[in-house]
Amino acid sequence: MLISTKGRYAARMLIDIALYQGEDGYVTMRDVARRQQISKKYMEAFTAPLASAGILGIRRGKNGGYRLLIPPKDITLWQIICLIEGPLHAVACTQRPVNECARCDFCITLPAWQGLEKVVRDYLESVSLQQLIDQAKPQPLNLEDYPCGV
Repeated sequence: MLISTKGRYAARMLIDIALYQGEDGYVTMRDVARRQQISKKYMEAFTAPLASAGILGIRRGKNGGYRLLIPPKDITLWQIICLIEGPLHAVACTQRPVNECARCDFCITLPAWQGLEKVVRDYLESVSLQQLIDQAKPQPLNLEDYPCGV
């Protein structure tokens, strides 16, 4: 159960937009990319699902950019991860709606994996972008000087 860079970067991108969009403004892709050290091309890979879900507004052209269509308090990490990566699963046999494993009826470890998935889901559903913004430590003036190492 590993959250990919796409999922992590999508969350960072949305938080950046929430912080810089203002009342009716749009944040340019270039500015988000610079502050978050994410390539514009890579961000394009996850903007479409966020826009389709009604989370992200995209305006093309000279005064274009991104904006949140719903308040950050109403966007959870679980929503973002599911849109970008699909639901997280601890083991392969829990990925399908019906567990097709021949051992599932008597599997000794299955309840543990199901419990782990529930804890992860419940936690990520309880964390909104607004909570992350409210808990944030002061950011350095030049985030570009602090690259994410992984």
